[in-house]
This record gives sequence, C-alpha cells and structure tokens, in this order.
Amino acid sequence: MPISDWFKAREERTYIPVDSQTSAADLPDGVWVKCDGCKKTIYQRDFDENLDVCPGCGRHADIDAVRRIAMLVDEGTFSETDAQLTSVDPLRWTTGKPYSGQLDAAREKTGMAEGVITGRAAIGGHAVVLGAMDFRFIGASMGSAVGEKITRAFELALAEHRPLVLVAASGGARMQEGVLSLMQMAKTSAAAARLTEAKVPYISILTNPTSGGVTASFAVLADVILAEPGALVMFTGPRVIEQTIRQSLPKGFQTAEFLMEHGFIDEVVDRRELREHVSLLLDYLTSGGE
Repeated sequence: MPISDWFKAREERTYIPVDSQTSAADLPDGVWVKCDGCKKTIYQRDFDENLDVCPGCGRHADIDAVRRIAMLVDEGTFSETDAQLTSVDPLRWTTGKPYSGQLDAAREKTGMAEGVITGRAAIGGHAVVLGAMDFRFIGASMGSAVGEKITRAFELALAEHRPLVLVAASGGARMQEGVLSLMQMAKTSAAAARLTEAKVPYISILTNPTSGGVTASFAVLADVILAEPGALVMFTGPRVIEQTIRQSLPKGFQTAEFLMEHGFIDEVVDRRELREHVSLLLDYLTSGGE
C-alpha cells in the first residue's frame, strides 16, 4: 500500500464509543488490544492516540514503517524515493520455501516493495532525508535492495546537504542473497563515512529489534544514536555469545537502557517525545550552517 493510501485510511478510520452500557458482545474485533508487557486491556483508540505505547507499563509496541514515518515527520511533508526498488533472487535460493515466494508473500502482506521506506520530509521545519525499516518484511533483513535504498538515502542527503534520519529495525543480513547481502554492510558504512566527512548530520534511531549486520554497520555510525525504551539491540543472540566466550552474561545486557549505561547509545527516548527530541537535535546539529 502506498504511503499516501495509509494516511487516507487513517483519516477515514472510525471508532465505536465505549460506555458503561456497552457489553463485550457488542464490541467488534479491533476495539481492544492487550499489552504484551503488563497484559492490560487497552481501548484501541487510546492505544493509537498514545502512539502504541501502553499507558499502564509504558511498553512500546512494535509498529510498521509507515506509521513510524507519520509519527516523526511534519504532516504532509513526506515524499517517497526509490519506491519500486526491490530484491530479486540472484542465487535462486530454496530451503523449505523459495526466496522468490518469500518476497512475493512479504510484498502482499505489507504492501511494500522492500523492507525499508526512504524519502524526503521535514521534521520540526528541518528538511531531512528519512528512512524507516519495517520488520514485517522478512524481518527487515538487509538484502541488496535494502542496502541500496539506504545507500541512496545517504547519497541524497549528501547531494542536497540535508540531515539524515534513519530508523532501524532488523533481523540482520538477508542470507538468501549470500555474500551479496553481506556486502551491504561495507557499502552502507562507506556511505555513512562520506556523509561524516561532509559534516552532514546523521541521526540513527534504534527500535526493537535491531540486530546482525544492521547493528554492525550503518545503524551505529551516526552522529547521535537514539533508541526506544526496551528495544533489543545486538549483533547476535545471548546463547551464541555465551557459547563463544564461555561466560555467563548479565541479564538484560542487550536492552537499550543497558547499552546507554555503557556508552553504546546516546539516549533512550520515549516514542511520544521522539519527534520533538529529533527536532531539537536538528536545531543543534544544523545551527552552525543556518
């Protein structure tokens, strides 16, 4: 579904008022949502207005890329780039289900061509290049097309001297593309280095989960690294690490809060404050050139 259609659907969405006379039998599916953290039942409209953050325990639910963009940008400013760029099946990979079939299923499920959306936008009046990954699309794994779209976002930010804001959420490399997937780590990292050399600001926002080759490349090469509360940020799972180093690991060592305490992340920012926070950072980071 094109991002413009999502905004139209949001405007047309209706909610059923709930009062003391309304019974559970009168409520259709989608009126209530249960928090995966505290298990509290929340009225869907309240949950939507709270940006998918539980009002009880503060747990941040996972959201898709289109909703993420709507939360971050100034209304009506987003213009998508490279919308039709998508992966092919260079290795003709088949294991259980052919890779080409996985791509088709992901496109049908999400309405997206690939696991990341990129484009131009404004945040707090600042013209930016923005990218947001979507975990629903094969775990937002970084295949050739995802790496290319992210690299083009860096190049667009460099060419137009716009700050870059990237929202990461990924299961890592897309191994159905073999070494072509692994090459995206070097390609995106090189693009990030060129942006740094040109002194164009780059803000990275790590969401749940961010892992694998994305964590090991462009997602952690920003001028400022933010993360949402409770987000898991890692290269690989704790079991693999423990088996490799033969040591027990501290509980919660891959959470955003733990990583901030140890200097890996600059700030953990509540989603409801993220737009204003990014806008303020852009004020600081661009003040010398404006």
